[in-house]
Amino acid sequence: MIKSINHSLKLKSIALTGVFIITSVFFSFGQETITKAAPTFKDGEAQIVEAFEDASKWIRHDLWVETTFDTDGDGKLDRMHVAVTRPHQTESDSLKLPIIYVSSPYFAGVAPNVKGLFWDVNHELGDTAKERAHPEVTRTGKRPIISNSHIRKWVPRGYIVVHSSSPGTGLSQGAPTVGGKNESLAPKAVIDWLCGRIKGYKTIDGNETVTAYWSTGKVGMTGTSYNGTLPVAAATTGVEGLEAIIPIAPVTSFYNYYRSNGLVRSPGGYLGEDVDVLYDFIHSGAEANRPYNNKTIRDTEIKNGMDRITGDYNDFWKTRNYIDNAKNMKAALLMSHGFNDWNVMTEHSFLLYKKTKEMGIPTQIFYHQNGHGGPPPIKLMNRWFTRYLHGVENGVENDAKAWIVREDDAISEPTAYKDYPNPEASNITLHLTSGGQKAGGLNTFKYKKQGKEILVDDYSFSGKDLAKAENSKYRLLYVTPKLTNDIHISGTPKVTVKLASSKSAANLSIWLVSLPWNEAGAQITDNIITRGWADPQNHKSLTKSTPLKSGKFYEVSFNLMPDDQIIKAGQQIGLMIFSSDKEFTLHPKAGTELTVDLDGTSLTLPVVGGIDGFNGALRD
Repeated sequence: MIKSINHSLKLKSIALTGVFIITSVFFSFGQETITKAAPTFKDGEAQIVEAFEDASKWIRHDLWVETTFDTDGDGKLDRMHVAVTRPHQTESDSLKLPIIYVSSPYFAGVAPNVKGLFWDVNHELGDTAKERAHPEVTRTGKRPIISNSHIRKWVPRGYIVVHSSSPGTGLSQGAPTVGGKNESLAPKAVIDWLCGRIKGYKTIDGNETVTAYWSTGKVGMTGTSYNGTLPVAAATTGVEGLEAIIPIAPVTSFYNYYRSNGLVRSPGGYLGEDVDVLYDFIHSGAEANRPYNNKTIRDTEIKNGMDRITGDYNDFWKTRNYIDNAKNMKAALLMSHGFNDWNVMTEHSFLLYKKTKEMGIPTQIFYHQNGHGGPPPIKLMNRWFTRYLHGVENGVENDAKAWIVREDDAISEPTAYKDYPNPEASNITLHLTSGGQKAGGLNTFKYKKQGKEILVDDYSFSGKDLAKAENSKYRLLYVTPKLTNDIHISGTPKVTVKLASSKSAANLSIWLVSLPWNEAGAQITDNIITRGWADPQNHKSLTKSTPLKSGKFYEVSFNLMPDDQIIKAGQQIGLMIFSSDKEFTLHPKAGTELTVDLDGTSLTLPVVGGIDGFNGALRD
């Protein structure tokens, strides 16, 4: 057990008290001794057991679990396709083991990336885009193997690995809803079956039942991206038996995935994607059910709910917000995310981490400095599942709450911290001084009467180009003095922008950058610190847009994405304000003018050491 830990302690150097459990049970019958394999543990981690390693002896079979819903309109409850991989000792020796469960809409293939699959983003704000293409998915995959993911990692360590296809995908019945209630209830049903509470069937439409007699009734879930979202979805149901989850870069609110503070915004790398696009992308279920599913789900529920016109938060999005629906969660949470993930952004993991801590659920978070994906080191995952699935008292709940990979470290060597954000961080407020078309100032002291400055919207200039430009009318840039010492940012920056627009609607984009921009051999952490977007029409309410009156000033306040980064000496921190973001927002015609009142605009920055830490970074 870790007795004490601080921010300089590396995972690779942690000393743990050993916990051992007998690996084998011996039975004597006269002169013959029979050895039975069993899980073994050392230093609080499940060890690879030689008797479980032989994949040729693994038992692999599939089945269907009946749910409580009918989303494909056939008048029968939908059944989910489930595949099991387990050591042969669960049959020959009647060994019972806990479960690592992975569910996904991707296992049976996805739609081709045809022209017109994504929404056309080249139109005025508030206008309706032209209709897009609806490609069909060609289903792939064979029985009984839904997926081979995770089996070589966990089966030899004394777990059974279970996979299922989510509703309306693969050989699972139903319809995909992209965050709808059935996508939470489907894995719940599988867990209920694993715990012996409901029936499983040998065929998709038969009555011959199958039971999980080899299950201990202790289930853990993991996965990345959508596959990481489904463990969160299942956990929000409060299902008994789901003891622990390790979601990796999960969506915890589909609103936050496709919108930002009232603004229609695409996930990074998928310009023009929205809920209905993802629906088409994953809809690999039975071809005969697709017309009904398309009409009922995509062309009615999703079309009427997602609202690409205003971007407002509504009941459709609330249903797809797992943080709002987390009151029933009980599963111990180990969260994993990359600070430079601009697909599923870090607010998803942080907001759920914060919520579960408030609820008193055992919670840890692992952050690395890379992009989308990236599981925690096996040591962290192993200790988590060992504690909550095998019941080994390894003290993991007393370990550091946060593990962060520092900028120059390997992903396998995170630094331990008491929590995230760093408890030693506190907010400082930085104010603007004039000169933003070139480079104005960003200071802790507020200079009065700095006036107003204008930028012109033109999406054809990328954020990178705008940040690099020595002078530009298409953005406003404000920078700190050059750092003479490193500065550590930890937490969620926030901006308040007082602005007026020449039109009734405008995009608002914010980048926090490290300058000078490093081109040659740049690391992912070198240039962009964090980002954020907002619709000024939602300055008062996330649920109701109000058209802007030309020339009238509005105060817009919103969070940027959470971060933890050490900015090196010699750099300057820059606050860049611009309108349309070529990589993320809609692309209206160029020419909208945003006038920024510098006296009413500020940046709140969480700095380790607070104002002393900031001033120390500027001291010779």
